[in-house]
Amino acid sequence: MWLFLAFISAFLLGFYDVFKKKSLKDNAVLPVLFLNTLFSSLIFVPFIVLSAFGQDWISHSIFYVPIEGWEVHKYVLLKSFIVLSSWVFGYFGMKHLPLTIVGPINATRPVMVLVGAMLCFGERLNLYQWIGVLLAVASFFLLSRSGKKEGIDFKRDKWILFIILAAVTGAISGLYDKYLMKQFNPMLIQSWYNIYQLFIMGSILLVLWWPKRKETTPFRWDWSIILISVFLAAADFVYFYSLSYADSMISIVSMIRRSSVVVSFIFGAIFFREKNLKSKAIDLILVLIGMIFLYLGSK
Repeated sequence: MWLFLAFISAFLLGFYDVFKKKSLKDNAVLPVLFLNTLFSSLIFVPFIVLSAFGQDWISHSIFYVPIEGWEVHKYVLLKSFIVLSSWVFGYFGMKHLPLTIVGPINATRPVMVLVGAMLCFGERLNLYQWIGVLLAVASFFLLSRSGKKEGIDFKRDKWILFIILAAVTGAISGLYDKYLMKQFNPMLIQSWYNIYQLFIMGSILLVLWWPKRKETTPFRWDWSIILISVFLAAADFVYFYSLSYADSMISIVSMIRRSSVVVSFIFGAIFFREKNLKSKAIDLILVLIGMIFLYLGSK
């Protein structure tokens, strides 16, 4: 079941990337990110309130948010800082790079998570899973190299560095998620880390963007900003729920979630008219084959 949920999360995550790219086009990054945290928080506030007032129907459902003290919330607050760091780097990078380049670079996260999971949680992969991982890593590497044809210098472009930093902090977040899911309620983590991010991002917006808003790229409203939060909330909900299974493997879940690159690739080709699609499509087939092997190895 956890494997199926991971694939659903990947599908939703692909649309999250698409709407994020659309929202950031010719737009100010920090306000978009702030609104993302705002709308994501609004999605979960009703569940927190209903849970706090002891509504019977929610207390026996997967949407129940237990009341916990600082001993638990300090872990959630740390999660908020880690995720927000990844988002800040990722949003700036995505604004300035093609979606068909950002996706593959982000897809290197599972490799980092894999190493971390083996070191931290003692996870071991079987033969099919290793084949899937190696195929995926090879395809992501080849797909990333296609960027050179678009004049993007991977060694000197600061936006490439931003995406890499987003991938590293995202991998750290993935490992931390597995640790959290072993101890705490998934809804508690997801609902409160969004709320903490709202206050953190609000402070950043007031200090860094608001005083200089007239000197930088202006902010414009786009309805796709709301869809960022909707698809992210849905993707993360399914993701956290999959990790709550005792036999779930963060290395495999993280790899499957990166298959969201398929969705973003298709939209990048059709709606954003990105280049060098033929060479990228060949490499993308390896991603799909790698996902099949991961599925076979986890049955």
